[in-house]
Amino acid sequence: MSHDVHHFSMGLWVFFLSYTTAVMGSFVGLSCVRRSLDEPRRSGNWWLLMASLSIGGVGIWLMHFIGMMGFAVPGTTIRYSLAPTVFSVVLAVLATLLGLRIVDVHAVSTRSVPEWVRLLVGGLLMGAAVSMMHYSGMYAIRIQGTIEHEIGYVIASVIIGVVASTVALALARRTRRIGIRVAAAFVMGWAVVALHYTGMAGVRVELDPSVQAPEGMTVMSMLFPAFVLGIIVLAVPITALLLAPDPEDAVRDARLEQWASEVERQVERDRVAGSQM
Repeated sequence: MSHDVHHFSMGLWVFFLSYTTAVMGSFVGLSCVRRSLDEPRRSGNWWLLMASLSIGGVGIWLMHFIGMMGFAVPGTTIRYSLAPTVFSVVLAVLATLLGLRIVDVHAVSTRSVPEWVRLLVGGLLMGAAVSMMHYSGMYAIRIQGTIEHEIGYVIASVIIGVVASTVALALARRTRRIGIRVAAAFVMGWAVVALHYTGMAGVRVELDPSVQAPEGMTVMSMLFPAFVLGIIVLAVPITALLLAPDPEDAVRDARLEQWASEVERQVERDRVAGSQM
């Protein structure tokens, strides 16, 4: 028999915190993606790695378990198995990295593969990363009973993730303006949160009092170390972004240097011409 499920048992602040986390992770990650386009392939790979950790590790995985703070089933305790939980974060990061590598201009010849194809495939994998992380994270849940997912909600959640991820990647790649990257981060954050709560809307629980009380970690015991790691994961790329030279500044400096050199040569020519008169 289906049982009641609560998704906001701790209040709506959990929803806003999870969305903020998704947006922050997405913005830092998409900024790293944008930066990787201005770098040689080797250094660009490091930017993509930081992007995948920011998006997959913080924007997707940490957001999911923040949202799970509000998940409650009256009549049973909820615990999480360690192995599927660790698998879910590794899956999120690696799948995101694979998607970003496909979109990366250094990964394939732009002549052989059109940009829209790479964006579509990258968005598909990014959306799949969000989806797989969500459902592998749900697999880690242990209750006194069983958890099932309605297929209609599963399909809808995957479609949301794929479409919004593709749009976010397209926005992040096409402009250097920070305002557009902020918009892309909000879109990506919305994709993660919308997928999460769409999938959660399809959760159906059947309790069995005869089943032994579940063992494992509570969501709070996972979140404390996850928050610490999340702060570190975001601090590294943020620091790198702040310290990295701006390519536009380098171009402007080169143009100013060229202009100053031309002025100096012109002054010298005028001086020589004046002395010959």
